[in-house]
Parts: sequence; C-alpha cells; structure tokens
Amino acid sequence: MGNDKTNMIIAIALSLAVLLGWNYFVSAPQVERQRQQQAQSTPAPSPREGGPSAPLPSTLPGAPGGSPLAAATREEALARSPRVRIDTPALAGSVALKGGRIDDVSLKNYHETVDDQSPRIVLLSPAGSANPYYAEFGWVGKEAGALPGGDTVWTADGDVLTPARPLTLTWDNGAGLVFRRTLAVDDKFMFTVADAVENRGGSPVTLYPYGLVSRWGKPHTQGYYVLHEGLIGVLGDQGLQEFTYDKLGKENPLGAPGTRGHSWAGVTGGFLGITDKYWAAAAIPDQGTPYTGTFTERDEGATKVYQASSLGEPRSLAPGATLEASQRLFAGAKEVGTIDGYEHTLGIKRFDLLIDWGWFYFITKPMFKALDFFYRLLGNFGVSILVVTLILKLFFLPIANRSYVSMAKMKAVQPEMTSIRERYGDDKVKQQQAMMELYKKEKINPVAGCWPVLVQIPVFFALYKVLFVTIEMRHAPFFGWIRDLAAPDPTSVFNLFGLLPFVPPDFLHLGIWPLIMGVTMFVQMKMNPAPPDPVQAQVFTFMPIIFTFMLGSFPAGLVIYWAWNNTLSVIQQYVIMRRNGVKVELWDNLRGTFSRRAAAKTADKTPAKTAAKG
Repeated sequence: MGNDKTNMIIAIALSLAVLLGWNYFVSAPQVERQRQQQAQSTPAPSPREGGPSAPLPSTLPGAPGGSPLAAATREEALARSPRVRIDTPALAGSVALKGGRIDDVSLKNYHETVDDQSPRIVLLSPAGSANPYYAEFGWVGKEAGALPGGDTVWTADGDVLTPARPLTLTWDNGAGLVFRRTLAVDDKFMFTVADAVENRGGSPVTLYPYGLVSRWGKPHTQGYYVLHEGLIGVLGDQGLQEFTYDKLGKENPLGAPGTRGHSWAGVTGGFLGITDKYWAAAAIPDQGTPYTGTFTERDEGATKVYQASSLGEPRSLAPGATLEASQRLFAGAKEVGTIDGYEHTLGIKRFDLLIDWGWFYFITKPMFKALDFFYRLLGNFGVSILVVTLILKLFFLPIANRSYVSMAKMKAVQPEMTSIRERYGDDKVKQQQAMMELYKKEKINPVAGCWPVLVQIPVFFALYKVLFVTIEMRHAPFFGWIRDLAAPDPTSVFNLFGLLPFVPPDFLHLGIWPLIMGVTMFVQMKMNPAPPDPVQAQVFTFMPIIFTFMLGSFPAGLVIYWAWNNTLSVIQQYVIMRRNGVKVELWDNLRGTFSRRAAAKTADKTPAKTAAKG
C-alpha cells in the first residue's frame, strides 16, 4: 500500500471513529447484551407462586388509594401530610407520616446552574405534586388483614431525622398487628429502613417485605446513546439490567391490566432503582435474602408510572412473635467515591454500576481514577486532563515512536516512490509489487501510521464518557471562560465571542477552544508531505475544518484534551523526524498552502481584468 493510500485510510478511520464510533462500540454492544440478558432471565411469577396469598410484584403499592392524586404545587402536596424533617450535611427534606414514605429530598451541595445561588437540585417529590417521585417500604400479604399503605398515618417519636438521630414510626392496625419502622440516614445519601411487625393476635399471618422506587410521568431525558437514563438494577446473577422509559413500555403485559414490564424471581443481592444522568434513587434489598425484582410501567389515567420494586420471600409470623426486615434506600448524587464506598462497606453487589461506565468499563473507570487523583493533587480537573494526556503519551511512546520512525523512513524514500509511480504509469499491479519490494528492502511498515490513531480512539471515547457521565466533571471549571468542563465552550465566533447580542444555532456553535483544536490539527497534518492525489489532498485540507465544527458542541474538557494531544503529537513527531534526518515538511507545506491560495485568488481576478481592458 502506498503512502497516499495509507494516509487516506487514516483520515477515513479517524472521521468514522468520531462520527459513528460510539454507535458501534457503545450502543450496539449494550443493546445486544440487554437482549441476551433478557432472554436468559427468569419469567415473572404467577399469581399463585409462593402460596395462595402471594401478591404479584406488579400490584405493590404505588399511590394512596391506588389512584393518581390531583396535581398541585410541590408545596401544596407537601402540606397534605404531617411530616418529619430530614436534615443532614448533604440532604434536606422530609418524611411523610401519611404513608411513611421518603418523598421529599433535595441536595444541599448541588445546584441547577454553576451559580451557587441558583435553586438546589430537587430529587424526590410527593404524590400529588406535578412530578411525583418517591420511595416506599413495608409489608404486603393477602391474608394479613389491614396493613400500612399510602393512606396510613404513622406516629413519630421525633420531629427531625439526622445522622445522629434515627426516627421511629409506629402504627397499630387494631387487629393484633403492631408495625414499627426505624429510619436512619448517614451524612451522604444512604437511608436504612428497618421494618418490624409484632403479632399480638391469636392467628399466624404470612407477610412479604417489599421496597420500591416510583416515578410518575416520563422525565426529560438527554437521549444520548452513551448515557443510560431510566430504570436500572443489578439483580443477583442476572447482572446489570437497564431499561429506558420507552423500552419498558414495549415489554409484555405483566400482572395487573395496563401494566407492562419485566421480572426476575429468586435473585439475591444487588439493587433496583431509577437513574438520571447525575442523580438516582435505588431500593437496596437485604443482600443475603432472595427476592423478586420487577421493573414496570403502568397506566394511571393519562399518566404513566414507572416503578422498580423488590418483593421478598414469604415470612410466617406466629402469635406473640416479631418479624424484622431491613432494607436501604440510596437517594442522591452519583459521586464515584461515595458509590464505591457503599459497595465496599455495605456489601452491595456491583453498586458501582449505578454510574453508567459503559461497555468500556475497564478503560473508563481507570481513566476517571487517574483524572480524580491529579484533581485532588492539583485542584483543577482541566489541568488534570492535561497531565493525564501527557502520561498517556509517555505510556504509548514506544508504539508512537515506531510509528513515527516508519513514517519518517517513508518520507526518506519518497523520491523512490515517485520514481516507481512514473516508471510503471497505469500498471497498478507492478507498481504495488515494486512498492512492497521497496518497503521490504527499507524495513518499512506501510500501515504503522495507523497505530497512533487506533490507540487514541479508545482513549477518546473513555474520556468522552467520563466527562459526560461523572458528576465530578459537572460544573468543574478550567481557566478563564470555561466554567464547566462537561459543557461545550460557551463562546462562539459567530457572535464575535459575545460582542454581538444574539445566540447562534447549535450547528454554528464554534468556540475558542474548538478553534484552537482546529489549528493544532491543521498544523499536525502539515507535518507530512501533501498527498500527490488532488482528491486526497482536499480531504486532508478540509478535515481540520470538519472536526472543528464537529467538536464545537462537545464538552470543553474533551476539546481541550484533543488540542493538547495534537500539540504533543506535533512535538513528538518533529523530534523523531529530526533524529532520523528527515526534513520536517511543516514550514514548506504552510508556505505552499498559502501561496497556492494567493495564486488561486490572482487567477480568479485575471480574467476579469483582461475583459475590462478589452
């Protein structure tokens, strides 16, 4: 293969990688993995499974009275129930005594914008508000008599829930069963819910512990293939299960009319919940007890209700005895260190998968760990990106060196290659044979130039994923005008970087850092001699322009990485070419580019001048 064709392969590979790469390497594998997991999963239990009183997972409580409440403001909905305040270093909110739900949680340390005075992030909201989203725990059983539900008003032993002060709720059903619920919370985002029921009656009862997270109405989603938003869980040996809101609605009917979903029986360990990009709420069953996990979508009038629930195995409660069940609720920000800490200290199976590390988990998570390490050392995630990029360059230096040495040798034999083309003319077969003999003689690998690109592609996707999904990058500043590395560069050349009073459309969003990246890519391409084929030369000329516009809407941190990586590549290639005695084509190519453009402009004007004289 000639040098010109090798360059063409590199150009096409890089373009396709950026345009379509995450569709092939992230989206498609995830879809196939989900399909295989669903095909292997256990069918949903029948109504009679587990005994005559076993409830269907899809019939677990979801709203007071089983019907939607009239939408009100959040404040009005909160006022419908007596409440106990939640106050921790990370959370603010309240527990509803009517229903015993955790349905009012906001995050003290996270705001809607980079302005610390902007509203806090509201995670959970009560039934009856515009967007109900809450967690509920308790007992179900068809032959147990009256059980606490959404309309039950509990009695509390305090007026505030803090990390140092647990809260105990009690309720007597008047028929021999006394229920007690103890709520505890740590200084981050984890609640512990310990339910106990005492049988003071004369007959045994059978109860099933349950926990659920319920969300009313489909929230706004970003709709990116590289990001999962919707229902998520790790269900024992069934592993990670992810259902988008739309996908869940296409599942088979499950249990009650108007309900669709998927169920896994007899699993042990893991969690079930609903995730947004940066926030999540997840019910966490006892990690040593089997349960049935269920994801459902059901119709409540014109509203769709999405629910992730766990239903424990039947437990018999004899007269005079007490049953206990302990579960947990995560409700908060998906901080990597916090999530990993819960997995290790609480033994929650694969809880780290609550963060969408993607198909390239083995690259993306170490990438984050490296970035986070240098952030803690240097105090700036942007600087951390620069340092990690430099380390990656050093790590892959042997591969890059061999590649650039081979490319330098190809430049050294460029006159011989030109002579071969002229000698054999249109006889492509003999031309290729002569080229291969030349490569063999000079010990040149004609495809060595592809390796830097192939090495850079997985790093590019890993960094893109880390910047896109990890909350640590959200609102993380760099320097100057970059106040959020996870957002695009806010400036735009089309309004003169803010001097003109209008906002350009997204496809014309072109900030300062994308322009810097485009310049570095242009310089990198000019390090090599121009391809002899005019078509290929045009491709190389326009590639920096295309990539500049493409990366204009990418996270600023990724564009900074790309520009810095290009700069390091130019320096590395320059040093290697000089060491191998090969002429650096940069300055000649730059002069040639601008001189050709000047000549083209002169040629365009000449006919007009001649016609004017005539």
